[in-house]
Amino acid sequence: MSDLTRWFDSRRSPFDLFQRLFEGDAVASAEIRVEELVDDGKLVVRAELPGIDPETDVDVSVSEGQLRIAAHREERQEEKEKGGYRTEFRYGSFTRTLALPEGASADDITATYTDGVLEIRVPIPEQKPARLSNKIEVKRG
Repeated sequence: MSDLTRWFDSRRSPFDLFQRLFEGDAVASAEIRVEELVDDGKLVVRAELPGIDPETDVDVSVSEGQLRIAAHREERQEEKEKGGYRTEFRYGSFTRTLALPEGASADDITATYTDGVLEIRVPIPEQKPARLSNKIEVKRG
């Protein structure tokens, strides 16, 4: 079956086609969806990762001022109908790399996983305000 025929298979519901076209197919999109916000002096990153085991399928690391989230998913969907049986497997590796606040320490970063959402909290170091100008006294020599 060609890719085009597979996409427009008459057994697929219109909703399934809409979802594949506008939300992305696992093959077409390998980037993790995230939201970022600042809460109580911390950068909070929430990553949408449903259907994974956080202990075995996700890796969070820090390198050179970058936060990297990597995940692997194996999903199986089965449909039993009168006169037929259909199964769909979705496998994939997903990654996302985000810049960390200047001076953030990997030792202070925490990560939790609840109900399909990975939440990472990064304390934002206090920055001393930079002086915009300094007057230098000129003395006679």
